Amino acid sequence: MDAPAALSFIAFEDIAGWPGDHHRAAFEAFRRSAFRALEKPYRTGSFGISHEDFAPAFAAARANDRVDCRDFFARHFIPARIATTGFVTGFYEPIIAASPVRTASFQFPILSQPGDLADIDDVNRPAGWDETVVFGRKTDQGFQPYFDRGEIERGALQGRGLELAWVADKVDLFFIHVQGAARLRMTDGTERRVTYAAKTGHPFTAPGRILAENGEIPRENVTMQSIRAWLKANPRRIDEILWQNRSFIFFRDAPVADPALGPVAAAKVPLTAGRSLAVDRLLHSFGTPFFIDVPDMDFARLMIAQDTGSAIVGPARGDIFCGSGDAAGEVAGVIKHAATFTMLVPRTAAERMR
Repeated sequence: MDAPAALSFIAFEDIAGWPGDHHRAAFEAFRRSAFRALEKPYRTGSFGISHEDFAPAFAAARANDRVDCRDFFARHFIPARIATTGFVTGFYEPIIAASPVRTASFQFPILSQPGDLADIDDVNRPAGWDETVVFGRKTDQGFQPYFDRGEIERGALQGRGLELAWVADKVDLFFIHVQGAARLRMTDGTERRVTYAAKTGHPFTAPGRILAENGEIPRENVTMQSIRAWLKANPRRIDEILWQNRSFIFFRDAPVADPALGPVAAAKVPLTAGRSLAVDRLLHSFGTPFFIDVPDMDFARLMIAQDTGSAIVGPARGDIFCGSGDAAGEVAGVIKHAATFTMLVPRTAAERMR
């Protein structure tokens, strides 16, 4: 089989920054995916890299955690440069105060998945629905579009007992939705974590794009920080802006097994700051290593595909997990840079694709 048009196989010595990277951190992230794949193989993306292709590397990673990590990747993979111009953003896990009950200070709920939210697929998708819609509302009359953000925040789901916790600020809650997870410091002194469970099925509309199109923030200045600053300065317009993003996220409780690691994400492993990458799940297979070179932020390191997101579309589009807390958020909020993507292809797959 010829290599896909977007790939150009190269040598490891052609990857700028490869010798100086800390491969141990990437190996440990890869090893977590190797153990998770024992429970359920990862789905194959359209690049065609399958669980069987990963099997030798996964088995070797599980068998021995004291390997020469740079040599490990060189033995099991062949690098392939993705020709498409790459682009990266950043995401993080907010750490925020929360209450188990509604109070005068904590008014905004983090909601769990409602019972009438149904998975939509090619078998049950109603005629005329876009193929990207994967959730809907189950009714006696059949599937309907689910309530959107504005309807939910105006009370469409009140009285169902879906509230996992309550936070004090609507904008903080919105960015928990954007990040897909949060660590909650509860008023009773305990710590909890919530992570993505499902969404309404409506497309995501970025508030930064809305503010730029309305002339409120110059497009080149749109960051999480500038969006937050604008919303703080214009509190009466928060709903006007945020409700234009009709997508709404539902959450589930998740354990904080290791405080040094991030939340369990789409690949069902805890994310590793600076080593876990969100990719286009339709194209790429979870567990794939990528060497990401971002000259504008002096970032050149090996990362592992362990998450995805609705805004992460394309062969060379990635979202870098930056860690947990405000400091990580300050870093993640300003990442929007061109990048070079080099995918490490398992040797059996590379033989087919060359």
